Amino acid sequence: MRRAVGAAAVGNITEWFDFGVYGYLATTIEAQFFPPDNHALAQLATFATFAVAFLVRPLGGLFFGPLGDRIGRTKVLAITVILMATGTFLIGLIPSYAQIGIAAPILLVCARVLQGFSTGGEYAGAMTFIAEYSPDRKRGYFGSFLEFGTFVGYALGATVSSVLPLISTPAFMDSWGWRIPFMIALPLGITGVYLRTKLEETPAFQHLLEESGAREGAAAKHVLRDIFAKYWPAMLLAGGLVVTWNVTNYMLTAYLPTYLKDSDTMEAHGGHAISSTASEWLQIAVLWAAVFIIPLLGRLSDKIGRKPILWVGAGGLVVLGIPMVLLLKSGSVIAVLIGLVLMGLLLICFSATGPSTLPALFPTEVRYGSLSISFNIFVSAFAGTVSLVMSALVLATGDLNWPGYYLIVAGVVGVITLLKLKEPANKPLPGSPPAPATVEEARELAAGR
Repeated sequence: MRRAVGAAAVGNITEWFDFGVYGYLATTIEAQFFPPDNHALAQLATFATFAVAFLVRPLGGLFFGPLGDRIGRTKVLAITVILMATGTFLIGLIPSYAQIGIAAPILLVCARVLQGFSTGGEYAGAMTFIAEYSPDRKRGYFGSFLEFGTFVGYALGATVSSVLPLISTPAFMDSWGWRIPFMIALPLGITGVYLRTKLEETPAFQHLLEESGAREGAAAKHVLRDIFAKYWPAMLLAGGLVVTWNVTNYMLTAYLPTYLKDSDTMEAHGGHAISSTASEWLQIAVLWAAVFIIPLLGRLSDKIGRKPILWVGAGGLVVLGIPMVLLLKSGSVIAVLIGLVLMGLLLICFSATGPSTLPALFPTEVRYGSLSISFNIFVSAFAGTVSLVMSALVLATGDLNWPGYYLIVAGVVGVITLLKLKEPANKPLPGSPPAPATVEEARELAAGR
């Protein structure tokens, strides 16, 4: 179980290390890859490039998800983690706009496309992998370590990106220093491949092979048609949770690093920015705190259920969406810290429970495919574009409260979804036999108690 959790988490660390680096180096990426004569357009182009990866994620989900249901989880996850790490590594090798002109942003987009395609099969596959390895009564706890890896990766990326300018010269950062964090992703990816290829298939997938008698899984003849025809209600439920969870996620991790320190936009529309250094370190502190709280919430969800924790997250977004933004744009470091802590706590209500809730919506034979497709469609449409949409709306309207409005809408979506969701805690996954955590529990199940 430890090796399974570690193998899945390393992929998430690799993925989110890139997001942390990209978010914290957004102004550097803007200066390196886009024309310097129009700051507003260059900022939008930077976030648009970030969003490009999300446009191809559904294609990755359509390709890798059904493949994982046919040939197995570990094989596909080994492929996705090395592709993702390669895409991040390549960003660190692209020459700047000053050196090769328009080819620089084009190559950046190509690298982001590779990242997005591989991520389309990575995260949902990792959720499936851990959920199928976990005992029924500890699935919340073990599943939470997937997001433990997410936050470790993002916090590491943010920390490295913040520390490098402090220990190097501006000239070095402008030339090669900014490239170092992107290049670190390749050894992380190689480690992930090694760990994943050393693991056996999940017990649930092995059970599927035994039941079906097929050599490489029970592949339906028209698998995509069957997924959309039979499981669309579950896909909509998954999509609702994904929207609420990931709008909050990308608001905190991708947009706020720029929002908090963009003094031109803030001052022009009645807000007050804080210094880049204060913004970066406050967010890093919140992220590292979340790393240690997530497993505790995951364990709690095994005791009281997933839905009570999810209700706190969704309801909190509706009630606190605007108050959090008022704190963030106040210009006070203490107020900003409170706003970030509130948003971080609401986010981890989803992060700690989502990886154990979503896989329980689908049976084993289509779990990887259904989850990959639904997860990536909704992330791409509503969450991965958060930075781009927020930047455009704030610039177009001059209203700095747009992040709050967006969070409220995301919370309402979560509330509606939870009204339809059945509690999945402490139950076997659909299509799988019970998975006991101890010998005593196995004996109880065998005795029919």
